[in-house]
Amino acid sequence: PESFAEAARAALKGTRTEVEVLDEKTLAKGGFGGILAVGGGSARPPRLVRVTWTPRGAKTHLALVGKGITFDSGGLNLKPGDSMLTMKMDMSGAAAVLAAVRAIATLGLKVKVTAYAALAENMPSGTAFRPSDVLTMHSGKTVENANSDAEGRLVLADALSLAGQASPDLIVDIATLTGACQIALGDRTAGLMASDSDAADTVLDAAEAAGENVWHLPIPEEIGDNLKSDVADLKSSGPRPGGALTAAAFLREFVPTGTPWAHLDIAGPAWAEKPYDHVAKGGTGVGVRTLVSLARSLAR
Repeated sequence: PESFAEAARAALKGTRTEVEVLDEKTLAKGGFGGILAVGGGSARPPRLVRVTWTPRGAKTHLALVGKGITFDSGGLNLKPGDSMLTMKMDMSGAAAVLAAVRAIATLGLKVKVTAYAALAENMPSGTAFRPSDVLTMHSGKTVENANSDAEGRLVLADALSLAGQASPDLIVDIATLTGACQIALGDRTAGLMASDSDAADTVLDAAEAAGENVWHLPIPEEIGDNLKSDVADLKSSGPRPGGALTAAAFLREFVPTGTPWAHLDIAGPAWAEKPYDHVAKGGTGVGVRTLVSLARSLAR
């Protein structure tokens, strides 16, 4: 997380953006219980990077939130060995929002953008968070940890809560969040879930203009039952069926009521086992073009 934050600061140098890095002490003072729990098992402490682009005369504020798990072992709910081989790409959402805000600033788009990269390394150790732990999140809500390999939604929840405090016109988060989304949509299509049809259509239009494959999925009313807890405000995850939808329902709990919000699950297209079209093997950078396209559509 620390070297990622340093790389972000270096990449954004000269772009007239404001870069702030919250270290583990600042995160503790701020009550970021999700990020701190996920990063607590690693010798490398977590970070939260906030980047702000504020052009003169901008009338719209877009918040971008990215999952930045710099390596995901699964924590105490350890992944099978083969499943860890690509887990260096579990920071793809954070990389996408930082690359997008860099491009937006370089293009000089007339829209205020605040990007949040929630960075942690999920490792098993004597200080790792445990299944059944109850976490107090940045928003003040309590969460029962149902699975330490469902860590991305915990760091995103804290970042979404922080983003919401600035009252943006739209919040978009992007994350390699669930294998369930990859099972549903394959390796080249991202899943989109949103607070309302207007937010969904805005992001879908941006993705179409950018040439990226995105498919709209629902957040059914009954899916929230999967998150009920006897010991906390909600659980972090539920049954396997509909896992991508349950994850989106969880994230929605940390977005202020009435704030338009969209969630992009890029678990499939964030990594390519072989080249295709214009995409190289390895990390694909998926989502960057869509987020830049979105900012362009909001610029006035």
